[in-house]
Amino acid sequence: MRDYDEVIAFLGEWGPFQRLIFFLLSASIIPNGFNGMSAVFLAGTPEHRCRVPASAAANLSAAWLNASIPLEERDGRQVPSRCRRYRLAALFNFSAERLEPGRDVNLSQVQQEKCLDGWEYSREPYLSTVVSEVWQKGHSVCNHGCTDRFQLRADLLNKLGNVYSPFSYSWYGTDFELRCGLHIRLIPESPRWLISQGRVKEAETIIRNAAKRNGIPCPEILLDAVEVEDLKTKHQQGIILDLFRTPNIAVITVMSLLLWMFTSIGYFGLSLSTPNLHGNAYLNCFLSAVIEVPAYVIAWLLLRTLPRRYSIAGTLFLGGGVVLFIQLVPARFNILSVTLVMLGKFGITSAFSMLYVFTAELYPTAVRNMAVGATSMASRVGSIIAPFFVFFDAYDKYLPYILMGSLTVLIGILTLFLPESYGNPLPETVEEMLQVKGFRNRKQSYKIGNSKKNVLSTRI
Repeated sequence: MRDYDEVIAFLGEWGPFQRLIFFLLSASIIPNGFNGMSAVFLAGTPEHRCRVPASAAANLSAAWLNASIPLEERDGRQVPSRCRRYRLAALFNFSAERLEPGRDVNLSQVQQEKCLDGWEYSREPYLSTVVSEVWQKGHSVCNHGCTDRFQLRADLLNKLGNVYSPFSYSWYGTDFELRCGLHIRLIPESPRWLISQGRVKEAETIIRNAAKRNGIPCPEILLDAVEVEDLKTKHQQGIILDLFRTPNIAVITVMSLLLWMFTSIGYFGLSLSTPNLHGNAYLNCFLSAVIEVPAYVIAWLLLRTLPRRYSIAGTLFLGGGVVLFIQLVPARFNILSVTLVMLGKFGITSAFSMLYVFTAELYPTAVRNMAVGATSMASRVGSIIAPFFVFFDAYDKYLPYILMGSLTVLIGILTLFLPESYGNPLPETVEEMLQVKGFRNRKQSYKIGNSKKNVLSTRI
């Protein structure tokens, strides 16, 4: 009995139809990069200080207005505090008595207060960001205002959950929605999936159109009735519990979920932390994007030549190792630090791109989409957590890299315990999944969807 790959083998592997689908799928993803990474600039936190209202400033001398914000040390420099100001009532009295700050009044003895009237934001390097616009709502972006800071980040994440247009002049004035569905209507449904759903006629229509576009004659009869029933049985759609039905499959699923989530934390954490690097934020973001091109090329070459586990683990070790090494670089070697971050981004990006192939190869057709969807959801959880890792630089500038590097190396080690799929055909059934190299087998009854089958249970 032929399987699906044998049925469509006459189409060839890389004809005009396959190239068109590849192009459309690739083009549909491009807007995601603009939307995802625009947060680096739109949600950036400019330099800021406590605001002194105009009504209060009118009652202060120029000297006391300039001295109204206490200084604090940051990155080896004395800069105005982001979270405190001197108590205005006291400054009014000093100004009225014509006392001079520093000469007549010891500023270290003057009582301080919180930023009761909001903040003033620098317009360098960004004219305006979502942070500088939402201060009117009373959110704090002070280094130690944990509650307010996390509330602000929640507000940002809520807004970033919407797809917005890069053509809007204001964060609140976004009227457009940039959608990447323009190409989606041109992409046909998967014939393999249609057959699993019993929609054989639709699947045959797509296959015949593919043959026509490739200039290849199509057999008069693609699937006979017996083959249709056999393929429907093989590709019967499972349920989410099928990913945890046996202990061994559950272990693979949990490990895959952790692999996707931690890799996503490293990828988005490094991407979003580019403004924190030394040098121009725009140049750093450009380099962070450019480094992904060779990362994808290397990932493609590794997928073609080497086992999946070692390829993914190796790139994760590379990415996590160099990120951990950043803390050992002296502060004066700024270029070396940026280079290491880009090398870390290179390794994690390569691993991330290979996860899609590896996960799809591990699971049979009945639960493949579900498995990739579940692990992709874990990746989205990681991308939500990643901005909070970036925030740890408020306590120590190396702390985000230590955490991201450690998690990346840890998940690289975990990858080595997954089964290998390199060189094996895509599994069509759970039985075939459990025949992947690296398993030991024994008979066991396994239920998938509404049907019960005898399959081989496994031990990694």
